[in-house]
Amino acid sequence: MAAQVLALLREVSRLEAPLEELRALQSVLQSVPLSELREHAAELHLGPLFSLLNENHREQTTLCVSILERLLQALEPVHVARNLKVDLQRGLTHTNDSVKILTLSQVGRIVDNSDAVTEILNNAELLKQIVYCIGGENLSVAKAAIKSLSRISLTQAGLEALFESNLLDDLKSVMKTNDIVRYRVYELIVEISSVSPESLNYCTTSGLVTQLLRELTGEDVLVRATCIEMVTSLAYTHHGRQYLAQEGVIDQISNIIVGADSDPFSSFYLPGFVKFFGNLAIMDSPQQICERYPVFVEKVFEMTESQDPTMIGVAVDTIGILGSNVEGKQVLQKTGTRFERLLMKIGYQAKNASTELKIRCLDAVSSLFYLPPEQQTDDLLRMTQSRFCRICDGPVRRA
Repeated sequence: MAAQVLALLREVSRLEAPLEELRALQSVLQSVPLSELREHAAELHLGPLFSLLNENHREQTTLCVSILERLLQALEPVHVARNLKVDLQRGLTHTNDSVKILTLSQVGRIVDNSDAVTEILNNAELLKQIVYCIGGENLSVAKAAIKSLSRISLTQAGLEALFESNLLDDLKSVMKTNDIVRYRVYELIVEISSVSPESLNYCTTSGLVTQLLRELTGEDVLVRATCIEMVTSLAYTHHGRQYLAQEGVIDQISNIIVGADSDPFSSFYLPGFVKFFGNLAIMDSPQQICERYPVFVEKVFEMTESQDPTMIGVAVDTIGILGSNVEGKQVLQKTGTRFERLLMKIGYQAKNASTELKIRCLDAVSSLFYLPPEQQTDDLLRMTQSRFCRICDGPVRRA
């Protein structure tokens, strides 16, 4: 079967409009094992297929992309990086998004290979084109470009290539395309920053992290709502949380929550801000976070009384997060009658709310009640029993 593939490739290379041959080649490739293609890798001359991509013929392009997806898997990433670099560069600027995605998939293979990635790092033009793919309209293309650049930055050489060259200027230029593209670049920066303290240092030195944080605490409520998700991702890492604390960002987020009562548009960003503190508490210390930022706990209780299902859902989720470890359970217990009323509220919602909110309430209840065997002390079991009785005395029991 491999011989048939090679014969069809030769036919394609000598014809100007090899549509029938391309259809036949696509069909044959479906039945040829990849291992057999690899045995003939040296004979797979793909230049003619890449050349056919340059013609404005939709079916021909679709066929070539499908064929190349299969044949390129038979080639080692090092071979692709060294011998097809010009074709890769052209692919990244192609008008057809499927060609860009094909090319970026090969870039992904290359950057995952320690022997091949150097070829990418030494190709400034190719790196530039990857950066500009972030600014395209197609989300799949942008995501693939972000993924490739994130992988490249896992090495010291990759960090230097991205942040100590003209590539940083290209990245900042792409950000100016529109708001959506700017957020994509922030997403990339947060991904890179999350890897290690050194990676975070490169990103902060670039000024892009500072720009993200400035937008987070700015006046645009929609921008706040988007930026808090990215900052929450950064806070998943210990070094990220340290940085946010040192820069006073956590205090600023707390202050914004304090002022939310007088902001008629706070519903746009408040759920994200509360989620941020919920995740912060469970990753560090629920007691420390709740004591240092009492407005967080206050706002969670307040949100359970809201008429807005979105607010209630976020509050319930946050209670579930806080109650997922012993320290968090004890922090909630210390609020006394307020927590008892909250349990009854959750019980009411578990009976009367929409299906989605019912499920979230039951998840929270499960989190609050669960105790691992090694933590089932008399005190904690009594506390759990008390909570169970409180909910069962409420609406759930009467359902």
